[in-house]
Amino acid sequence: MTKPAEARPLNPLLGPTALKLSFILPWLQAKIYILLSLCLMQASPSAMALTLQHIEPPNWWAGMQHQQVEVMLHGHNVAQWEPSLSHRDVQLLGSHRSDNPNYLWLQLHIKPTAQPGWLEFHLRHGQENFILQYELQARKNGSAEREGFSSADVVLNLMPDRFAKGAPSKDKLTGFDEPIHRESMTGRHGGNIAGIVTHLNHIAGMGYTAIWPTPLVENRQAKHSYHGYAATDLYRIDPRFGSNEDYRHMVQAARQKGLKVIKDIVPNHIGDYHWWMRDLPAKDWLSNHNQYIQTNHARTTVSDPYSSSIDREGFISGWFTRAMPDLNSRNARVANYLIQNAIWWAEYAGIAGFRVDTYGYSDASFINEWVHRIRQEYPQLGIVGEEWTDNPAVQSYWARGRTQANGYQSHLPSVMDFVLHGQLLKALTEPESWNTGFRRLYESLANDQLVAHPQDLMLFDGNHDTPRLFSVLNEDPALTRMALAYVLTMKRTPQLYYGTEVLMTSPKKHDNFDAFRADFPGGWPGDTVNAFTGEGLTTQQKEHQQWLRQLLNWRKTQSVIHHGQLMHFVPDNGTYVLIRYKHNTRVVVAFNKNVHEATLDTTRFREILPVQVQAKDVITGQPLTWGPTVTLPARSVRIFQMDTPP
Repeated sequence: MTKPAEARPLNPLLGPTALKLSFILPWLQAKIYILLSLCLMQASPSAMALTLQHIEPPNWWAGMQHQQVEVMLHGHNVAQWEPSLSHRDVQLLGSHRSDNPNYLWLQLHIKPTAQPGWLEFHLRHGQENFILQYELQARKNGSAEREGFSSADVVLNLMPDRFAKGAPSKDKLTGFDEPIHRESMTGRHGGNIAGIVTHLNHIAGMGYTAIWPTPLVENRQAKHSYHGYAATDLYRIDPRFGSNEDYRHMVQAARQKGLKVIKDIVPNHIGDYHWWMRDLPAKDWLSNHNQYIQTNHARTTVSDPYSSSIDREGFISGWFTRAMPDLNSRNARVANYLIQNAIWWAEYAGIAGFRVDTYGYSDASFINEWVHRIRQEYPQLGIVGEEWTDNPAVQSYWARGRTQANGYQSHLPSVMDFVLHGQLLKALTEPESWNTGFRRLYESLANDQLVAHPQDLMLFDGNHDTPRLFSVLNEDPALTRMALAYVLTMKRTPQLYYGTEVLMTSPKKHDNFDAFRADFPGGWPGDTVNAFTGEGLTTQQKEHQQWLRQLLNWRKTQSVIHHGQLMHFVPDNGTYVLIRYKHNTRVVVAFNKNVHEATLDTTRFREILPVQVQAKDVITGQPLTWGPTVTLPARSVRIFQMDTPP
């Protein structure tokens, strides 16, 4: 199978020799000769011989729903060459040139009757002729119908550089200047794809059903390259993590163990070490005519009926940081490039979906079309967008299923639920009153009327950008279990952060991002504490890990949690009860924040539960009789499952 690669100049002295490369050669040095993945090229001896540095996307597929694809060629004065194609089932609709003569876009129409194979393009300049072959590959059976992620899943967010280091590893590569420095929280620690693959059994055994690694694409940034959110090549896995083939193998290996893989993707911006920055494709390839202007981060301006145009533009077109140039998705070439890049990764690697960074910072029309085109190819593919806000109106603006006041209709299946996440943490760390504590959680769920599909919102205990749950809850294991029980039984799609299982800690300060991303214990040879084997863990950590494992594995098979309805009851004297129900099955989640045991009067729940019924404690497995009263231990959460009479 072919692999994507950054194209680099062919030696013009090759003359008429034809090269057909359907595999990736080893990466050489920064200005080395091209590896033309997926292409065959023939050059005639000439002073005007064409060399191509990049061809993107590096291949496409026959049988895609959307029948057009745009291939970007990058090479010195390539715009001076005139392309042609003679093919029964593929038509060259035209070509596009920008103000930079080093770029040429080929616009193709691929008929449904087109078969996998090689397309032969002729590029002519005067008497010179250059032949480029471009591959249409066959799609895998069932690719379009693949299952995405949903409320039936539990997603594990992990940071590859900080999760585990497997062999082989490539810590030092020419052209990648940031060294391994595990003692520095801002440096690279050496985790990689092989480390993830090594520990897939552990992840699946814990009860997770999906993994979301932070971005793995190439990041040549001089510093802070470990997090991956400033990409320097959108078609290449960073070789320090592994290869494109390693990534695809990880997806396949995960699937075999019942784990889906979600790709973290960033349509909004790139890193300032991206190869484009050395030769920008157009004067308007980046926002603000390729000039840095800082975003105002005014995310409400998109939906605020009273916002000014200048403020909306200052949000959308501003750069996230100076080191993260903002892509101008209003440029049709940029927009199409980003759409095709996402579809390429979905088809190439077989992923279950995307987590979209800084979703709301992109132009609203573009990002909606981005989602639409992906779901046109993969109707069930999961896509969750990041909208970091505590405002439910801002969050719900991006969720599918409703027409907003300004007429906007989002296609986005899922939004990260920062609103409920924030309310959960406040509820557990403040005293109980008529409007604080559990009452805060109770009232927050009224916001679900703002979205058509609340179960698709992704509720999380934390992620790579937030302080760790155990620390925020003042290192209180009882409160931590309450939080996790809520996340895992609420009418949401749950996501947990790596390290939660062993009560990892971090500073509480919200802008101390690097410190939220400590190494997972046991991920490196020689670690004295190993969360994979249990070696070196405290009794508290072991008990918590086992408790979470029990809850996660129970959840895997519970349709009532995946797709059931929800009823909850006004908090009462430091207790709070919510009930999930589907058909005759009931799951009662009962919280007690008090320092003493509490007795529930279960007659309050007779609308949904009989007063007398046999039940089971989900964690201990012990049977019990659910009667007129039920006792909750001090500072606890108990989960009961029962079947009611029809």
